[in-house]
Amino acid sequence: MKKKVVVGMSGGVDSSVAAYLLKEQGYDVIGVTMQIWQDEDVFKQSQEGGCCGLSAVEDARRVAAVLDIPYYVMNFKADFKKYVIDYFVSEYERAYTPNPCIACNRYVKWESLLHRSLEIGADYIATGHYARIAQLPNGRYTIANSVTAEKDQTYALYNLTQEQLRRTLMPVGEYEKPQIRRIAEEAGLPVAHKSDSQDICFVPDHDYASFIENETGKTYEPGNFVDESGNILGRHKGLIHYTIGQRKGLGITAATPLFVKELRPATNEVVISTNESLFSDTCYISDINYMAQEHITPDTRSIGKVRYSHRGADCTLTPMENGMIKCVFDEPQRAMTPGQAAVFYQDGHVLCGGTIEKMMVN
Repeated sequence: MKKKVVVGMSGGVDSSVAAYLLKEQGYDVIGVTMQIWQDEDVFKQSQEGGCCGLSAVEDARRVAAVLDIPYYVMNFKADFKKYVIDYFVSEYERAYTPNPCIACNRYVKWESLLHRSLEIGADYIATGHYARIAQLPNGRYTIANSVTAEKDQTYALYNLTQEQLRRTLMPVGEYEKPQIRRIAEEAGLPVAHKSDSQDICFVPDHDYASFIENETGKTYEPGNFVDESGNILGRHKGLIHYTIGQRKGLGITAATPLFVKELRPATNEVVISTNESLFSDTCYISDINYMAQEHITPDTRSIGKVRYSHRGADCTLTPMENGMIKCVFDEPQRAMTPGQAAVFYQDGHVLCGGTIEKMMVN
């Protein structure tokens, strides 16, 4: 019997080509779009190509018709609210900077979708991510870099489980973006030239603070901007408006550019510094997901990425008794931000990853 695979179709070219490639490889393909917004009004905000809007459903449905595959819309609103939106809000409220796409991947696009797919008899799920699944000689599964560094999405997939990886196919990771668009054209897919979505899907206008205020019904108190010595430089609008490394929107005039260095919830202060003060060589990582290995040994060498756009840098990892990892980079890195993911690589695949903390937690 042909293996059955459920393809998460966002209405974009990558997931559409993933479905096409798997059908060409002989799989029994089912297309699914995940309905994750809380109401139809919010859906309408991302009609111009987002991964979750009404246009995503219509575009995915048109692609499924061209491919002659079954297509369904599955409702994951409750899971998205719990694991993505609530997490997003709570992280900002504790002065951390979250990565909602990583949470969505782990708990919605994989855990929820995989569970539902297995219930309907599927053997695998598949996505249009630029990454590859690899099984190592030790038997463990990991995420390997795609063939294109420009589009590589392994950073956002570091926290998938072994069972999820075992049940996942990622055919797009073998191609570069121009090749994917060419395949879509040749296959007659109507989304061949659709632009990529770039924003956090549920905050398309980038106004995170307003979204949080609307979601919680709270107002967040203004406080002081202070320098590293504690001198007051001005007033801020509330901690949820700021993140580490931010320069724009501070409203402070100075002879040299100033940036956010630290957020202090206890005193409701935003610490401002020069760019040079944003660099450090050490960070502490919690909530570790071990992927290529079950654990690491002291002085493990790796390449670490501390944000999606970070090119990666050589570092040394040391496991700690409290379950965290201490990471020391060979060269100082800029604006390592609490709440963001740190992902560590060896030999072109993910070794492990976790969440950057403000400081070591005992």
